[in-house]
Amino acid sequence: MAVFSMTGYAAVQSSTDAADTGDSAGAAVRLGLEIRSVNSRFLDLAFRLPDELRQAEPALRELITQQIKRGKIELRAGFESQSNGAVKAPSTATLQRLNGLQDNIRAWLPQAQPLSVADVLRMANQEERSPQDQQPALAKLAKQALKELRAAREREGARLAHMLTERTAQLRALSEQAKPLVPQLVEQQKNKFLERWRDAMALAEGSTLPEAAQDRALSEATAFAIRIDVAEELTRLASHLDEIDRLLAAGGELGKRLDFLIQELHREANTLGSKSAALELTRISVDMKVLIEQMREQVQNIE
Repeated sequence: MAVFSMTGYAAVQSSTDAADTGDSAGAAVRLGLEIRSVNSRFLDLAFRLPDELRQAEPALRELITQQIKRGKIELRAGFESQSNGAVKAPSTATLQRLNGLQDNIRAWLPQAQPLSVADVLRMANQEERSPQDQQPALAKLAKQALKELRAAREREGARLAHMLTERTAQLRALSEQAKPLVPQLVEQQKNKFLERWRDAMALAEGSTLPEAAQDRALSEATAFAIRIDVAEELTRLASHLDEIDRLLAAGGELGKRLDFLIQELHREANTLGSKSAALELTRISVDMKVLIEQMREQVQNIE
């Protein structure tokens, strides 16, 4: 299963030629739809529809929720008349119907103003764009747009998954650099203690190093090793990295789980830095936190 980003965009259009409706003006009415999505904790839908298409909103909402689980989705739809400068003439049936309505109204309201040419054109245009006629076309466009949107989200998701996999590999490399540093630091601490003891014995004109000094050096080194031991943190970090790679390979809806694992990675890197007893370990901790922060920013966009 693929990894999907919550970021995507798609736009589709359809046109109905006037010739198809028996109109000789050569005009066309184009129905356009665009859908865009950005990251969000939940599924957040917003519709921007003209009055003629308001009745289609429930069906569009159901269609989107069946295919998309997270993200802030905005869907816009509207009409655009393409007449190349020509005015689209109403059909004969439309003119007859409007004339009959006008006669009936003026029979009851003699003082009513007659319809103007502009009124006739406007009303005829609204009639041709009625929701009953356009809802099937809108549903078809919405399905096409959602298909393109999911394809765009999948392409972006693949890019994010590749980037995250690269970061997990870099974190593993830093972890491997940290592993041999702890034994080296313990040995250095033991040698420093013995060196200070030798200096103290030299000031006292002693020529031999008592066995008690050796025991004390080992005790100090052991206590120091316990304080700076990061083996547990490195083990947990490796476990979290394995889980992230497993989720990315499996795909699906994994954004929230990845977000939790990123928090755990950051906690382990912080602990590693707090136990640092050498500049090299501090550098490794900082480098880890930089990579983890880069991962956090990208994980926010995964569905």
